[in-house]
Amino acid sequence: MRVLLTGGAGYIGSHTLLKLLRQGHEALVLDNFSNSSPRALGRVKQLAQADFEVREGSICDAERLDQVFAEFRPEAVIHFAGLKAVGESNEKPLHYYAQNVSGSITLLAAMQKHDCRQMVFSSSATVYGDAAYLPYDEAHPLQPTNPYGRTKLFIEEIIRDWAASWPDASAVLLRYFNPVGADPSGQIGEDPQAIPNNLVPYIAQVAVGRLPFLSIFGGDYDTRDGTGERDYIHVEDLAAAHLAAVSFGHSQTGCEAINIGTGHGTTVLELLRAFERASGRKVPHKIVAERAGDVARSFASVTKARTLLGWQAERNLDDMCHSTWNWQSRNPDGYDA
Repeated sequence: MRVLLTGGAGYIGSHTLLKLLRQGHEALVLDNFSNSSPRALGRVKQLAQADFEVREGSICDAERLDQVFAEFRPEAVIHFAGLKAVGESNEKPLHYYAQNVSGSITLLAAMQKHDCRQMVFSSSATVYGDAAYLPYDEAHPLQPTNPYGRTKLFIEEIIRDWAASWPDASAVLLRYFNPVGADPSGQIGEDPQAIPNNLVPYIAQVAVGRLPFLSIFGGDYDTRDGTGERDYIHVEDLAAAHLAAVSFGHSQTGCEAINIGTGHGTTVLELLRAFERASGRKVPHKIVAERAGDVARSFASVTKARTLLGWQAERNLDDMCHSTWNWQSRNPDGYDA
């Protein structure tokens, strides 16, 4: 199958790209490299021993999209491209709506123009907001607590309407929980372009000496140790979920939202201790005020993923921490090494 990956040079995109290539799919990556590195794609080529096409560009650029679709003629799109920092979205909401929501509309219009009928969308568990009950299942009320989460929700609703208007269209909305880890080769991993907004790369950069200490946002949540609890999933498992979604969508029409997680939660302090065991290093940290838009606890019901996709997570917390440390210790400065 010919698959277009928007944002395919990013953390999740590069791992998914590697699995696609290893399964014999043709791929084209469209990325503006605003929060990713072209070097990641070079490493994917080496690991996969397979070539693929790359185009630099933005999903907001209708002319560029038209050119890419006309040349590559994708049969499916995996849509990763988008801004993704909760804190930054509170500071720059209009920027997030312009890039994420408007860009996705432009992408869907290009798909329709070029008769590309299958979409897998990189959504997020942030669409759920504060828990009315746990675990979150796909029927949980959708009440995101920050602009980033609202962009994901708005895009989901736009994709639903797009799919409903086109009887042959297929869309799978993958609601990620918290992706962590890296490829076992240590050649590709998460490499934020600035100070990390996500917990695990921040811990890894403290452990390797790039950052002085970890700030833990909130120590009085109603959890086992007072720190926030999240469902962390290995990026390799997440990448496998995308391939399962592509396969599922190829034989289905309509739109399905599906949680991608492990089904259980880990607190910040539990994750910190696991990373210290994996790295053999102490990670200096301090507890600071809660961050606007964060929730206390978040973990997934994964029944629908097992039922529809035949998928479930296979890797545990130790696997996540060991692979992250393998990546970070081999690449202390990320792809800029």
